[in-house]
Amino acid sequence: MLQALAGLRFGHPVYLFQRIGSTNDEARRLAQAQAPEGLMVVAEEQSAGRGRAGRRWITPAGSALAFSLVLRPEAPTAQAARLSMLAGLAVCEGIEQAAGVPASLKWPNDILLAGQKVGGILVEAVSTSDGSERLEFAVVGIGINVATAPGAGEVDFPATALNAQAGRTIERLDLLHAILERLEARYPALNAPDPLPLHADWSARLVWLGEPVVARTPSGEYAGRAESTDPDGALVIRLDSGQRVRVRAGDVRLRQTVS
Repeated sequence: MLQALAGLRFGHPVYLFQRIGSTNDEARRLAQAQAPEGLMVVAEEQSAGRGRAGRRWITPAGSALAFSLVLRPEAPTAQAARLSMLAGLAVCEGIEQAAGVPASLKWPNDILLAGQKVGGILVEAVSTSDGSERLEFAVVGIGINVATAPGAGEVDFPATALNAQAGRTIERLDLLHAILERLEARYPALNAPDPLPLHADWSARLVWLGEPVVARTPSGEYAGRAESTDPDGALVIRLDSGQRVRVRAGDVRLRQTVS
């Protein structure tokens, strides 16, 4: 693996596990022990993988690409949402580069192929303790179904696998290299004075904009039309009353409805 990732900024050092609870948990533990930026934890199998809001992420042995990166961007905590945008774009571009199939995003962090979920992103940011409201580190977890996908009874959104969509076997190392390469290329945008180019690229990948949706949040459900997103990554929904509500990622379930 080290040879395959030679020349890349991210992915060094690498910790490879045949089986682990969660790559994000291990990467966070190492980050708290002052692990350097670029450290990567990769697993053949996760027994306690999770997505956003602690939802279960199924990773059978040898079937997926599951890894977590430690990043230490010199950025305000308020810009943490940009990391999700960067990661989403890097994964889509990496998939297209390695497999030649178009990828899109379902707000806030799902990777779609042909309208079905092939992967997800979980960003966990930790702020400094000195009151400066800056990031100390962030763990970016990425999981992609490569060989197989969960069955309909195991997930709440139709799932697919990269091999099935590509019509051929995609080498996971090639896919990993492509994603890390694209993440490295886009990383400077995190501190760009103007966030709009990054936001525009990310928004262009989003499905369902302009479509009727329901967002289920801890404070209730919002039904309306997904109108846009803002530079902080929040979804703007225009309710039937005409009121606009701004929904942040957090513990939100978004589904499409029939108009």
